[in-house]
Amino acid sequence: MNTPNPALRESATFDRGVISEIQRAAETGIYDIRGWGAKRKLPHFDDLLFLGASMSRYPLEGYREKCDTDVVLGDRNAKFPLHLDIPITIAGMSFGALSGQAKEALGRGASEVGTSTTTGDGGMTPEERGQSKNLVYQYLPSRYGMNPDDLRKADAIEIVLGQGAKPGGGGMLLGQKITERVAGMRTLPMGVDQRSACRHPDWTGPDDLAIKIIELREITNWEKPIYIKVGATRTYYDVKLAVKAGADVVVVDGMQGGTAATQDVFIEHVGIPTLAAIPQAVQALQELGVHRKVQLIVSGGIRSGGDVAKAMALGADAVAIGTAALIALGDNSPRYAKQYEELGSAAGFYDDFQAGKDPAGITTQDPELSKNLDPVEGGRRLANYLRVLTMEAQTLARACGKSHLRNLEPEDLVALTVEASAMARVPLAGTTWIPGAL
Repeated sequence: MNTPNPALRESATFDRGVISEIQRAAETGIYDIRGWGAKRKLPHFDDLLFLGASMSRYPLEGYREKCDTDVVLGDRNAKFPLHLDIPITIAGMSFGALSGQAKEALGRGASEVGTSTTTGDGGMTPEERGQSKNLVYQYLPSRYGMNPDDLRKADAIEIVLGQGAKPGGGGMLLGQKITERVAGMRTLPMGVDQRSACRHPDWTGPDDLAIKIIELREITNWEKPIYIKVGATRTYYDVKLAVKAGADVVVVDGMQGGTAATQDVFIEHVGIPTLAAIPQAVQALQELGVHRKVQLIVSGGIRSGGDVAKAMALGADAVAIGTAALIALGDNSPRYAKQYEELGSAAGFYDDFQAGKDPAGITTQDPELSKNLDPVEGGRRLANYLRVLTMEAQTLARACGKSHLRNLEPEDLVALTVEASAMARVPLAGTTWIPGAL
């Protein structure tokens, strides 16, 4: 291996990654498509710290005093809101993007710990419905696989207006993943690239959306909570419009959210960080007098119990995980290191979810590769991970003297950087200063 001359200086503007992408574009003439989420460093929950109890606050004893974690979602209008044991849900990921085994594993893991999972684009599978105690049905612009009977079988409906990895853009499912079953569910030809629309075909604004929500309520006899999901961009205004349209729950997905396949330029250059979106959403709900009445679910880069607790301290009622859930199932596992190398990648780096060649059996429709994921074992691993997230969040809440995760508040947080302080609207550590605060 040749060692670079130490006298050589790499350009900060045209570094090796940029040079490689220019060369790839010049060679192929097409833009890069990949899965996963933003890889650039962004302000995130790591830039916040909790102020644990000492003299001025009284902590709770972890072994003797309870810290509850339950959450009710959608009790604004629905006859049957969701009652979850933990405030960590599974985000929408489609059958097609994921294998049937992966969808089953997600349902098993979520149900074991008393939370919900979500269908994603392309419709509801029997494996997922059969293993999911609480299943949210996504209603997307594509209408792929949309079935009124499945709406009635679901426990909640999530109207998707945007996604954190690609707000303003539609989804992709490349032809190599369009098997006979996937094509049949979506009523589209096999082996042909499928692109989802970037906007719903039957409304152009919030007034039309309000009519659509009433229509969905009538189809489901006013039983199901109605969520509205937006990609984090103009979050303050989007949340206000979602509430005015009649949402029971608002889902805000920051730009660290993952995707199965979209343009790299979209993933890296559209949207705002999750950290910046939460205070905007909370402000909108507070100004309308519905904070905690219309629940806020936050997604996009949630990894640990610390992230969960910080999102809730900033005002979220619950969080959703996607990429982290797939990692828990076995995505990017070192056990497949050799196979990842054969694909030109490495364990921990693989992001070609669009290719359908995932050796872990998660983001593929290849029946031989899908066999590598045991849905029972995958569900067990996911349940373990969700339990750890919950226990970590409880530990932090007790340290702040809180007997329920929902009692965490911005006053419990400080920021390490000026940027995070301004975005999260909490003081810079060691000061009372919040940049931009009046």
